[in-house]
Amino acid sequence: MNPAEITNIIDKYNRARGGLIGMLQEIQARYSYLPEEALRIVADQTDHSLVDIFSVATFYKSFSLTPRGKHLCSVCLGTACHVRNAPVIAEEFERQLDVKTGQTTEDKEFTLETVNCLGACALGPIVVVDGHYFSNVTTSKVKEIISETRTGLEKIEIKTDERIFPVEVSCSRCNHSLMDHNYLIDDYPSIRVTVSFGRKHGWLRLSSLYGSYNNEAEYKVPEKEVINFFCPHCHAELTGASECAECGAPMVPMIVRGGGIVQICSRQGCKGHLLDVA
Repeated sequence: MNPAEITNIIDKYNRARGGLIGMLQEIQARYSYLPEEALRIVADQTDHSLVDIFSVATFYKSFSLTPRGKHLCSVCLGTACHVRNAPVIAEEFERQLDVKTGQTTEDKEFTLETVNCLGACALGPIVVVDGHYFSNVTTSKVKEIISETRTGLEKIEIKTDERIFPVEVSCSRCNHSLMDHNYLIDDYPSIRVTVSFGRKHGWLRLSSLYGSYNNEAEYKVPEKEVINFFCPHCHAELTGASECAECGAPMVPMIVRGGGIVQICSRQGCKGHLLDVA
């Protein structure tokens, strides 16, 4: 853990009391859990006591004080799921992953937990992995869910998925086109922007297919790093007023040709994106 990163997060929220949850959300997004050292830094640099911080961190189930795996698997044990054999489903996940509920696999791939209700009682037993709902789960489906997760729940077929389509975008400040017709990604002209992170400053090209997360960069961007986006023409920073619903990082707005706006999350690896068509 880098103490300077924690200080930067605290500064972002202006050390305000109301910003504690936002600070903790960003720390967890970066490290996958809340390291004790990070919480002590927050206590030292804000008006919050360490007791208050731990109270918040343990009250909200979305926070974790221990490292979580790359994939979070939640098995519902609510009444409706329980009567449909959900405890046996949880036991099968424990057997397949070789962990107990609340533990993380040795390879740091999976964290297994049980929850009281996931709000889809009619479809129980319910299992949620990384936000993806699996309904009417049986013990025979458990191995399939684990295998599909390892392969990639976000895996898409660019050429056949009707949710994937091209967009042409321009700078939200100067309205200059950001399309690079000489540099193709997914066989379409790419979106060219300038980015900075840490002490790096260089180009980034994004797929212009809405729904594709493919991109290429001059410098390798660390996973979960929040990137600053700039127009390569007017050099203005591309920032909007909204934050990503997935991780809380700033959204980056671009104007869609023909009317509308597309916004993408500025955090490397986050899938948050929005499209508003006029």
